[in-house]
Amino acid sequence: MDQVVQEELKKAAEKYGNENVIVILGSPDEDSADIFAETVTVGDPTYAGPLAGVALGLSVYHILEDEVKQDIPEEVYQEQVGLMELSLDRDLICTTMKNAREKFLK
Repeated sequence: MDQVVQEELKKAAEKYGNENVIVILGSPDEDSADIFAETVTVGDPTYAGPLAGVALGLSVYHILEDEVKQDIPEEVYQEQVGLMELSLDRDLICTTMKNAREKFLK
């Protein structure tokens, strides 16, 4: 997650309140999803970006998770995400995200 995105998330959390911001990731693998989840919850683990040491505690999900998918019209989801869903390890990414929420949002 680059510094521009980190800064925009920080601004959104400040403007709307952490409890009103949800982050939806589209990471292609479980490792990057886990790092990005950590970044938006407890702070940038690389200590390089605007979220270094900043624990926003934002709710974070992946676009492949059922909690997100159910809120998107099926035709839109298939058009925008369908191919990605077929080519990525959906189960591993979803499990990683669930574990990240449990670990970082205690």
